[in-house]
Amino acid sequence: MEKPRILEVRQGILKKNDQLAGDLRGRFHNANICVIDLVSSPGAGKTAFLEETLRRLNEQGFKVAALVGDLATENDAKRLERSGVPVRQIETHGICHLEAEMIERNLEGWDLEELDFLFIENVGNLVCPSSYDLGEDARAVLHAVTEGEDKPLKYPTIFNSSDIAIITKIDLAEVCEFDREACYENIHAVRPGIPILETSGKKGIGFDEWFAYLKDLKKGVGSRAKAV
Repeated sequence: MEKPRILEVRQGILKKNDQLAGDLRGRFHNANICVIDLVSSPGAGKTAFLEETLRRLNEQGFKVAALVGDLATENDAKRLERSGVPVRQIETHGICHLEAEMIERNLEGWDLEELDFLFIENVGNLVCPSSYDLGEDARAVLHAVTEGEDKPLKYPTIFNSSDIAIITKIDLAEVCEFDREACYENIHAVRPGIPILETSGKKGIGFDEWFAYLKDLKKGVGSRAKAV
């Protein structure tokens, strides 16, 4: 008898989150800011990838900020602050994902109209974040070559709900005997047609392609903002 009740509570939580995420999306578009949600399993190189992204965009003159989700500690936020952009840590205290309410609460004091990009580094988890819309324009799922080739098949929902797949630590592909063809095949089996980028935060590989994707995404946001 408890199962229906649990289902009703979950549906209520997700409905509330989706409504708030919709409000956030409208707020972001009105401010002409492009928002990207980064998801991955722990250890996939998400923070290194984001640090390089923030640093380079800042050097190119873009106004960028980041929200960083973790179960505990401010370690990632302190690391990302080295990029020279505003960063805020969101400690979830055991919750395995970020929610729209957490995003809204941590935007306080920021002038969104002064930003070009906002990056959200989600909690390291390939399950829970897939259910929670954060008002983002795109969700990027990161997959390290050290994780093997079958992650997309094991966690299809997160890959299916993402807009771009980013293979990280590509500089280690040979030593890990990474099967590129099998990985691409598995990703496209779950999410046909999704763009895939190969990157290395440590070596700076693939960032020109990543920035081209971001700039195209930003143009789309700008077009929607003008239409509002």
